[in-house]
Amino acid sequence: MDLVLAAADEYILTPHVYPASWPADDVYRQAISLFFITMLGGYVLYLSFATLSYHFIYDKEYMKHPKFLKNQIWLEMKVSCSAIPVMTLLTLPVFLAEVRGYSFLYDDLDEYGYPYLAFSIFCFMMFNDMAIYWIHRWLHHPLVYKHVHKLHHKWLVPSPFASHAFDPLDGFLQSTPYHIFIFLMPLQKVVYLGLFVLVNFWTISIHDGDFVMDKMPRWFEKIVNGAAHHTDHHLFLRSTTASILRSGTTLAARTASRVPSRARMKAKAA
Repeated sequence: MDLVLAAADEYILTPHVYPASWPADDVYRQAISLFFITMLGGYVLYLSFATLSYHFIYDKEYMKHPKFLKNQIWLEMKVSCSAIPVMTLLTLPVFLAEVRGYSFLYDDLDEYGYPYLAFSIFCFMMFNDMAIYWIHRWLHHPLVYKHVHKLHHKWLVPSPFASHAFDPLDGFLQSTPYHIFIFLMPLQKVVYLGLFVLVNFWTISIHDGDFVMDKMPRWFEKIVNGAAHHTDHHLFLRSTTASILRSGTTLAARTASRVPSRARMKAKAA
């Protein structure tokens, strides 16, 4: 986030927002700037990707499903837009620590080389999927579920706008592995930002109802957590999911044959 903050300071915040007497490296100024940059960025990513997915990918036939709620799209957007500022506030200490140099993020690709870059991306993906799987599984514990995660399962037949429709604590907890990783091993800064955007995009894509796994080889379905697998989780609360991959989903092989097909979903909507 220091790259984003530096650009915002240079072109917007220093010349147009903050007084010249307030130094750019002041921790309070950085905290305020990061909060608004992250919150606005969250809104832009969510609303733009979800809207595009809804108009160009999402099959509107799913809205006829008996478990699709009245005014569900509006409700999903309302919950998401209410949660984003709180999730931003919860994430702020992590971004502030990163900007102030406490993480292992680095600038120069030559510092560690390209083989390490590929290795770090692999580690990032595996660490996040494993960690998110166990966090997600813990969120389904009876003592936790009704207080934190139940709101997200209100959307039994989700639309792309359900992607960020969490209790803020729920959304923050499931994002913590992405932030923890950069304090464990080095990761290139631009790659980190790119992966963060990818994760937000993927979160939307697994709620878009586009069951592309129906067209993929069976082995691919067992590796990638797509919309079909995640819809099965929303509808039936089974096979706890990870993030992009299914590496952390130990029930993958057991549940692969139970993932609903597009045809079965449409039949229920008819």
